[in-house]
Amino acid sequence: MIFFALVGCSKPHTPSPGPGMGPSGPPEVGVIALHPQTVNLTVELPGRTSAYRIAEVRPQVGGIIQERLFKEGSQVQASQVLYQIDAAPYQAAYESAQAALERARAGLERARLKAERAANLLKARAVSQEDYDDAEAARKEAAAAVAVAEAEVKRARIELDYTRIKAPIGGRIGRSLVTQGALVTANQAQALATIQQLDPIYVDLTQASVELLRLRRALQDGRLQRPAGDQPRVTLILEDGRDYPHPGRLEFAEVSVEPTTASIILRAIIPNPDQVLLPGMFVRARVEEGQRQGVLLVPQRAVQRDRQGRPYVLVLNADDQVEQRLLQTERIQGDAWLVEGGVAAGERLILDGLQRVRPGDQARAIALDATPGASGPAAPSSP
Repeated sequence: MIFFALVGCSKPHTPSPGPGMGPSGPPEVGVIALHPQTVNLTVELPGRTSAYRIAEVRPQVGGIIQERLFKEGSQVQASQVLYQIDAAPYQAAYESAQAALERARAGLERARLKAERAANLLKARAVSQEDYDDAEAARKEAAAAVAVAEAEVKRARIELDYTRIKAPIGGRIGRSLVTQGALVTANQAQALATIQQLDPIYVDLTQASVELLRLRRALQDGRLQRPAGDQPRVTLILEDGRDYPHPGRLEFAEVSVEPTTASIILRAIIPNPDQVLLPGMFVRARVEEGQRQGVLLVPQRAVQRDRQGRPYVLVLNADDQVEQRLLQTERIQGDAWLVEGGVAAGERLILDGLQRVRPGDQARAIALDATPGASGPAAPSSP
């Protein structure tokens, strides 16, 4: 009786699902089909801002500062008066030069009349040739004296004007380093103030020389296209992570490589109408390199690593079987990797459900409406 009871209570044996198999069949995975794309490649580079123009304000004549005529930190215009130096001694020198000029002109008139009389008397043989020559020489000396006096008046006028110290360029002026009553000298070493033109503004970017060489080779080989004569567009990323709204252009690349860092300086010029950018700010710049056709982009979230740290992805073959593929990556492009090998156009890349399958498993594909991003910054790298 006990034997039959035990037999009656036993349950029939049910085989357990194989690896990767759910209770109702193969697991579902989200896939996207890889298609060649045309992308605009960009690269992010670090940089610092610098003023478009810088001018240090210095006096060109000496004297006592009587007045400061600007507000520190304000915007000034070219030729705007910034300081007034005591002009009294220079005004006196100017008036003295004018008086000397009048005296020289009077002497010239006297010498001219004598020379004319001597010429008439010479015709009448009333004076000798020597007397005429002396009169003519005196006239020329008087004319030269007038020219000297006129030059002295100009010099005195210039020095008088220099007592009004003007802005050499337009821009934002910093703090004043002298106060009213300070004694200044002509062309002194210490600047009175500094003016910086901030619109537009320069951004000096740093790029590894090997990457610049790679870019130039890609352009020469035709793997990368850029319109002839077109300067690359530059978009800044501010310190808070936001894009700066006014894009600029790359101006030039430095002619030599910095030996200690093996890098080269690229200079961009950026509009700065609101003067949000100030000299010395650290920024990142997204620089357009060119357009590349027929590339494959693999979303970053589809990429995994094996024990050796090599990047790989899982694909679903024509038999709905999971395969592992090692990737040959070139760079990051937006939220995707630009790959040179490991996968081919038309293959189904597993994007969702990666944790539910392993290589060799059967899976059921669910097509996703997802396309790897073809925009955004690119950085040469390897995962």
